[in-house]
Amino acid sequence: SRSDDFTVAMETVTAWAWGPLSFLTFLAFLRRHPTRYILQLLVSLGQLYGDVLYFATEARAGWSHSDPRPLYLWGYFVGLNGVWVLVPAALLADACQRLAAAQRAIDRPRHKAH
Repeated sequence: SRSDDFTVAMETVTAWAWGPLSFLTFLAFLRRHPTRYILQLLVSLGQLYGDVLYFATEARAGWSHSDPRPLYLWGYFVGLNGVWVLVPAALLADACQRLAAAQRAIDRPRHKAH
């Protein structure tokens, strides 16, 4: 079915792109590499994009893969999957804040020393 093809395609991207990129981001933070917040932004944005596609695909399918019982729906589907939205959203906001601060520091007018 088309949803199975979609899942396979998304998980292939996750395994071959986001997985290694997440590892590189981890290494960049360990080494305090200058690209660490750019990588954090990319990985977080990619995760959020996948989450949006996941929820949108399920919604378009009429929630047919989701058990309607409240404990499953709210505990598992919304609660546990929500972590995959909240954490990347917080990391995306953090990366944007830090990159904006760095840009402000670069854009600050320089005073000539006398």
